[in-house]
Amino acid sequence: MKITAVETFVLSTTLPRPFAYSQGWVTARSTTVVKVTTDEGHVGWGETFSVGLQPPQIAASVIDNALAPLVVGRDPLQTDVIWDDLYVRTRDFGRTGVVVGAISAIDIALWDIRGKAAGLPVWKLLGGAFRDRVQCYATGFFRLQGQHESAEMAEEAARHADDGHTLMKIKLGFGLADDIVVMNAIRDAVGDRSGFMIDVNHGYGPNDAIRLATALEDFGLRWIEEPVIPEDLSGYRRVRDAIRTPVAGGEAEFTLYGFAALFAAQGVDIAQPDICLAGGFTALKHINVLAQSHGVQVNPHVWGTAIGQYASLHALANTPTTHPGLYADQPLFEYDTSSHPFRTALVSQPLQHEDGYLAIPDGAGLGFELDEDFLRAHAVEQ
Repeated sequence: MKITAVETFVLSTTLPRPFAYSQGWVTARSTTVVKVTTDEGHVGWGETFSVGLQPPQIAASVIDNALAPLVVGRDPLQTDVIWDDLYVRTRDFGRTGVVVGAISAIDIALWDIRGKAAGLPVWKLLGGAFRDRVQCYATGFFRLQGQHESAEMAEEAARHADDGHTLMKIKLGFGLADDIVVMNAIRDAVGDRSGFMIDVNHGYGPNDAIRLATALEDFGLRWIEEPVIPEDLSGYRRVRDAIRTPVAGGEAEFTLYGFAALFAAQGVDIAQPDICLAGGFTALKHINVLAQSHGVQVNPHVWGTAIGQYASLHALANTPTTHPGLYADQPLFEYDTSSHPFRTALVSQPLQHEDGYLAIPDGAGLGFELDEDFLRAHAVEQ
């Protein structure tokens, strides 16, 4: 079997109402989708997540001009070999960021082909499923104004609790005083119906991150996410040493090399690689092994389209429990509740939780049917 074509599709839709996280205002949801076709008729789909305010055309250009020529004509089943070659051949201008995100999209598509060719779900090809369902946590809590939205955040939390979510992650990083008011309002709204994580999207330095976690210690937070900028590994370690709340990070980290440095710094309790950024399934295999050897839990970041969601669910199925026990914490699925048409309309079977859980897909490959008419109708000119 040989790869005959690699196509890219840039998707972008303007949001009816922009929303904010600690680093800026999001006015559109966008991504780059990859279609890999073989001479035996198998088609694989992948995605590279457009981080924050990143224009999706950058990743499409990397794929079209740098990666596709290295992939066409090769055996798609040789995922390890292809991944290594793509990484090595782009090392001088890649290693992180958009280039590794582009490699991620191709790798996901190749694993989709592997599954379809074998008639097996990707998680089975990865080595099996440690669980047959994954608990979701609701993520959202983006701001429409900025500060002074505690009432709105409390209303959102109540909706998620009513919808069956017993865990939810709150976006903070809008100033310590505002953050604390928001968290107290949310707890008043949902009581003991939910546990919480917080995510400041590296909006603070070590001092303020420590102050925030200390002020919220009685919440029993499951983790504080991205307390400082991703480059500040010593800052991660400083925060982790100073607080009792577990520290999570890594959504802006790439490949086993980036995570090796993060683990060596002893900066996190929980690693959060994004399969659409960190290097795809092949890289997550590396990262899982590395994390196990350092006693770090892996809980992938998820904020993409339906393609990224399905890929993440397969990866979560194959993610081992880091600290085994009768009642050990299990990896969780980040269930995006914000506005995103490419999460719901791109495939014929969008993921929908039941009582706060998602079942592991059992179809061949990634396990979805992509609506290619919708894809082509909503692709923008590159």
